[in-house]
Amino acid sequence: MIVESYVYEKLNGEVRCNTCMHRCKLKNEKWGICRVRKNENGILKVYNYGLVSSIALDPIEKKPLHNFKPNSKVLSFGGISCNFRCLHCQNYEIAFAGLDYPYTQELKPNEILEMTKNRNADGIAWTYNEPAIWHEFALDSSKLVKKEGYFVVYVTNGYMTPEAIDQFDVLDAANVDVKAFTQKFYSKVCKAKLDRVLESVEYMHKKGIFLELTYLIIPKENDYREEIKEFCNWVVSLDKRIPVHFSRFHPDYQMLDKPTTPIKTIDMAVEIAKNVGIEYVYAGNVWGHKYENTYCPNCGHSIIERDGFYVLKIDLDGNRCPNCGYKQNIIL
Repeated sequence: MIVESYVYEKLNGEVRCNTCMHRCKLKNEKWGICRVRKNENGILKVYNYGLVSSIALDPIEKKPLHNFKPNSKVLSFGGISCNFRCLHCQNYEIAFAGLDYPYTQELKPNEILEMTKNRNADGIAWTYNEPAIWHEFALDSSKLVKKEGYFVVYVTNGYMTPEAIDQFDVLDAANVDVKAFTQKFYSKVCKAKLDRVLESVEYMHKKGIFLELTYLIIPKENDYREEIKEFCNWVVSLDKRIPVHFSRFHPDYQMLDKPTTPIKTIDMAVEIAKNVGIEYVYAGNVWGHKYENTYCPNCGHSIIERDGFYVLKIDLDGNRCPNCGYKQNIIL
């Protein structure tokens, strides 16, 4: 199904897409960076509406979201293509796929709702590839799901425009992958701009969307102490209660020459984050690590215990620590 974009400008035959921060200006018959949007005679057409490549019922901890609806089940949907070109992409089979990708099915928004009901999910997640380029279908489906009492989350590279965020007013939470904290990395590895990601994150926070951030640590690329400290200081300047996940890299796609992140590097990042004042810090992709768990920022009491993506225990008094009474930034 081909639809007209919900967020664009007409410019005397050309169009400007305002769905993501690339803001592609397209002449007639030209495609956007995302490869799913095309200028057809002054109308921006969207070709990926309803094209679903991946469906899975996941624990929300897998997104990862640890402080939003812990221990809930989220029905996750992925599409095709992306607006980044990350050399280490861990879902490259779909993120670099074109519209001719053979393993898709075409769904309608009401079918997303029915699947959510039938699989006894608590909410839905738009994930696996970049959901912002799926804006129209994700928005239409999310509105139906939200009316029925389910929650809606994004797992995103954080390149949505303020206009797209404003339009997507049914979004409850997002995990944003801040891939590094230098423009050099974003230029070389992602073909994007760091400041645009930070702008989008800051705007989502201003809008009241519940945020968690992921920083995948890649050896000799973004694992430098000062860079991680700068990232942590930025988080604190925004809101020290935003949860941060430092995740362990494993070689993939065009970074097969890189080693897996040493656990001691993850530990270093966790220590830096805690020292600068971030209240909720997690170690990702390290099963059995102490910081898979959630601790009260005030007294250190273990309030959520996990084994990988699975919650073993939640010890809260409402949303307060049962040991000291400190109010947690956790939505149950």
